[in-house]
Amino acid sequence: MADKRDYYEVLGVNKDATADEIKKAYRKITKENHPDLHPGDKACEERFKEANEAYEVLSDEDKRKKYDQYGHAAFDPNAGFNGAGFGDFGGFGGFGDIFGDIFGFGGGTRANPNAPRRGESVRATVNISFEEAAFGCKKEVAVGVVESCPDCKGNGCAPGTTPEICPDCKGTGNVTVNQRTPFGVMQSSSPCSKCRGTGKIIHQPCKTCRGMGKIRRQHKVEINIPAGIDDGQTISKPGAGNAGVNGGPAGDLLVSVIVRPHARFERDGTSVLLEQEISYAQAALGAEIEVPTLDGKVKLTIPEGTQPGAVFRLKGKGIPYLRGSGRGDQFVSVTVKVPKNLTSSQKELLRQFAASMGDLDGEAGRSIFGKKKR
Repeated sequence: MADKRDYYEVLGVNKDATADEIKKAYRKITKENHPDLHPGDKACEERFKEANEAYEVLSDEDKRKKYDQYGHAAFDPNAGFNGAGFGDFGGFGGFGDIFGDIFGFGGGTRANPNAPRRGESVRATVNISFEEAAFGCKKEVAVGVVESCPDCKGNGCAPGTTPEICPDCKGTGNVTVNQRTPFGVMQSSSPCSKCRGTGKIIHQPCKTCRGMGKIRRQHKVEINIPAGIDDGQTISKPGAGNAGVNGGPAGDLLVSVIVRPHARFERDGTSVLLEQEISYAQAALGAEIEVPTLDGKVKLTIPEGTQPGAVFRLKGKGIPYLRGSGRGDQFVSVTVKVPKNLTSSQKELLRQFAASMGDLDGEAGRSIFGKKKR
């Protein structure tokens, strides 16, 4: 991990950068180093991959917090973090409840440690192309989820044994403590020290899970990505998260979608934007050209006298609507290419053309500024 560059440095943003600033920086770098624009350039390819890796972490609020705290070690399996804190193993001893109730006076009670509880949701990220976002696709994502131990079936005991109900708290996980105060005797509920708030005592822990009842495993989960999904949106797969506790339902898998920038297209909602270069002659005389769309190349008629910046609409060639039928449009903005390295004869012809239009004497320019001055 020591040879990895800081993710903020990779994207060229400060550590207090907003989500929008991070997104803009990522789009700029990936567009400048897109492999389609630099075929065979290994340096650009590495910068492109490096930016994707950095954005995958910094665009996710939870991952960014872990990265800010632990750096690259937060996502190094050998460092013991595995991209998540111990909180992902919901139900292992109830430490959150313990600290939440230490100062709870007035008869406050903890939740029953043996009641069914839903498992925590797990987050993942998937990286897709512009076209895959437009038309939908199926992707496999690798996720580490907490599941019930197959050997002890989740009770934490070695096969053939069962946990003992704690004799001190009678399985409730908490005991009542009387405290003498200047206002009299007050009762408070605190976690049972004998069973550490679990309500059970395991004498022979399962060797596979070490008495936890849960293990973490890596899985590949297939995700259906709907047509029209946009960058930053999240797909939910119910029941694919961490296993529940005491027979509770599993959590969900939440997959954040990162859409790689396209070499030519940009997206605005359901519209596809394209900048197309045409020659001076095509703009002046009109022409029929071919322009790329998500469905392949189509013919576009350029009218005579088209001005730079003119926008043409290709109906139904945009992004499919995420909810509902139909598609948006594609908008083609034209730029006029000014010729370079003209030959002597071409320059002479252009001078003759300019003279015929009255462009060489500067009268038009003087009349405009003259009006403004007057």
